Amino acid sequence: MLPMLVLVPLIGAAVTLFLGGERSKYARIAAFAFGIVPLAMCVPILMSGDMSEYDFSAEWISAANLRMGIDLTVDGLSVLMVLLTAFLVPVVIAFSYKESDRPNYFYTLLLAIEVGLMGVYLSADYFLFYVMWEVSLIPMYFLISWYGGPRRHYSAIKFFIYTHVASLVMLIGIFALAFEAASIRGTGVVDFGFAAVNAAAPAFGTLFSTLVFGLLFFGFAVKMPAVPFHTWLPDAHTEAPTAGSVLLAGVMLKMGSYGIIRVCMENFGTNPDVVDVWQPIMLFMGLLAMVYGAYACIAQRDLKKMVAYSSISHMGLVMVAMGCFSETGTEFAVFQMFAHGLISAMLFMVCGAAGHNFGTREIPLLGGMASRVPKYAAFTMFAFMASLGLPGLIGFWGEFGIVYAFTDWAVESDAVYLIVFCLLTLLLTAGYYIWAMQRALFGRLTDRLDFAHVHDLDLVECVSLGAVALLVVIFGFWPDLALHYIGLYPFLGVI
Repeated sequence: MLPMLVLVPLIGAAVTLFLGGERSKYARIAAFAFGIVPLAMCVPILMSGDMSEYDFSAEWISAANLRMGIDLTVDGLSVLMVLLTAFLVPVVIAFSYKESDRPNYFYTLLLAIEVGLMGVYLSADYFLFYVMWEVSLIPMYFLISWYGGPRRHYSAIKFFIYTHVASLVMLIGIFALAFEAASIRGTGVVDFGFAAVNAAAPAFGTLFSTLVFGLLFFGFAVKMPAVPFHTWLPDAHTEAPTAGSVLLAGVMLKMGSYGIIRVCMENFGTNPDVVDVWQPIMLFMGLLAMVYGAYACIAQRDLKKMVAYSSISHMGLVMVAMGCFSETGTEFAVFQMFAHGLISAMLFMVCGAAGHNFGTREIPLLGGMASRVPKYAAFTMFAFMASLGLPGLIGFWGEFGIVYAFTDWAVESDAVYLIVFCLLTLLLTAGYYIWAMQRALFGRLTDRLDFAHVHDLDLVECVSLGAVALLVVIFGFWPDLALHYIGLYPFLGVI
């Protein structure tokens, strides 16, 4: 089952690639068909009482002193990310059904991104993890460069340089882990498997652990992105096509936080000396990203750029939760990753619809749009309310759980005053969303748009947004549906 989650979109990408020319009208149909299969395959995994029965292992490179495997696994940390990837890919393929510029290339790139994302979240071998990490970057680069806005080439290159350099630093950390683990085992075989490295981690020296944690953390923090490594994100989001922005914010940013938990915390999170060094840094970076991202949103004129900065703020919440190094913090960090994936998908879809249906995303040029495009206004308000943490929607539980975990840490550490940064962030978040909503949707009807060319969401766009909104409501009313799976993550019991 797990290899097929990677192979099906790979086969789909190959098939879609050759549906050019006169056959291009079939490209989106083929892409959607291959995109929906992994989603259907997630159902038996979610319904399984024991997800470990789906583990897969095959030899990839097995030499005298080297072992790399195609090892795949799914657990409470990865299962929601796999579900999120499998769900968002067919949604964005459907939402982008109007794409007419080389559609076979466009949909091929979306499926290729899914290949990399599935590989990252399913990998149980560090070298395979790195390879799949790189696989996800390359098609996103071309998606931005070929189908983005006026500054697409600059944004694509900036995206690739930042993330690729960070992943090379991460690779150094991965090699250090594997070679040090081999030295501790004394077998002379360098095994990149998660199990082999993690079993040796308790014997790592303090200096080695502290330095390698930093190498790995840097690679993952750039991907989140954490301030001050965030500058690639607003440019990439602003210039990327809607489908690219949805996958970038919805799933790809989570690769960074997923890597911090899966690699950094699993190997070093129980070492008090390492925690003493890196916990203040993580909490500072998280609090800084929360407040800075929310404050920057207020100054944005472009609706899409505002949502991009809001992603920096919300991923700062995840960093704070991880920085608590507690079971509750880690649990709600994963929940917030899932919640933000759904909400940010809706946000970028409505931003993309504004650009296509109104001809502009500039907030000052909009106004009173609710009376002209009621369906668009309804979905936009819903997405804004979910992102600012309205009770009853999924965003509330992620923010509530993280603030709870951080408060628990702050009380124990005599740092209660730091809670004010969380409260300030929540206040600013409500402020910039409500202000943007008031300017763009309500008030006096704008006279700066040609309403002859303004149209509301069509049926396909409504169904795509409605599917995401349904999950936002379901998990908002029943958060334990997600927390149940997160609780199956074995590392939670040893933090």
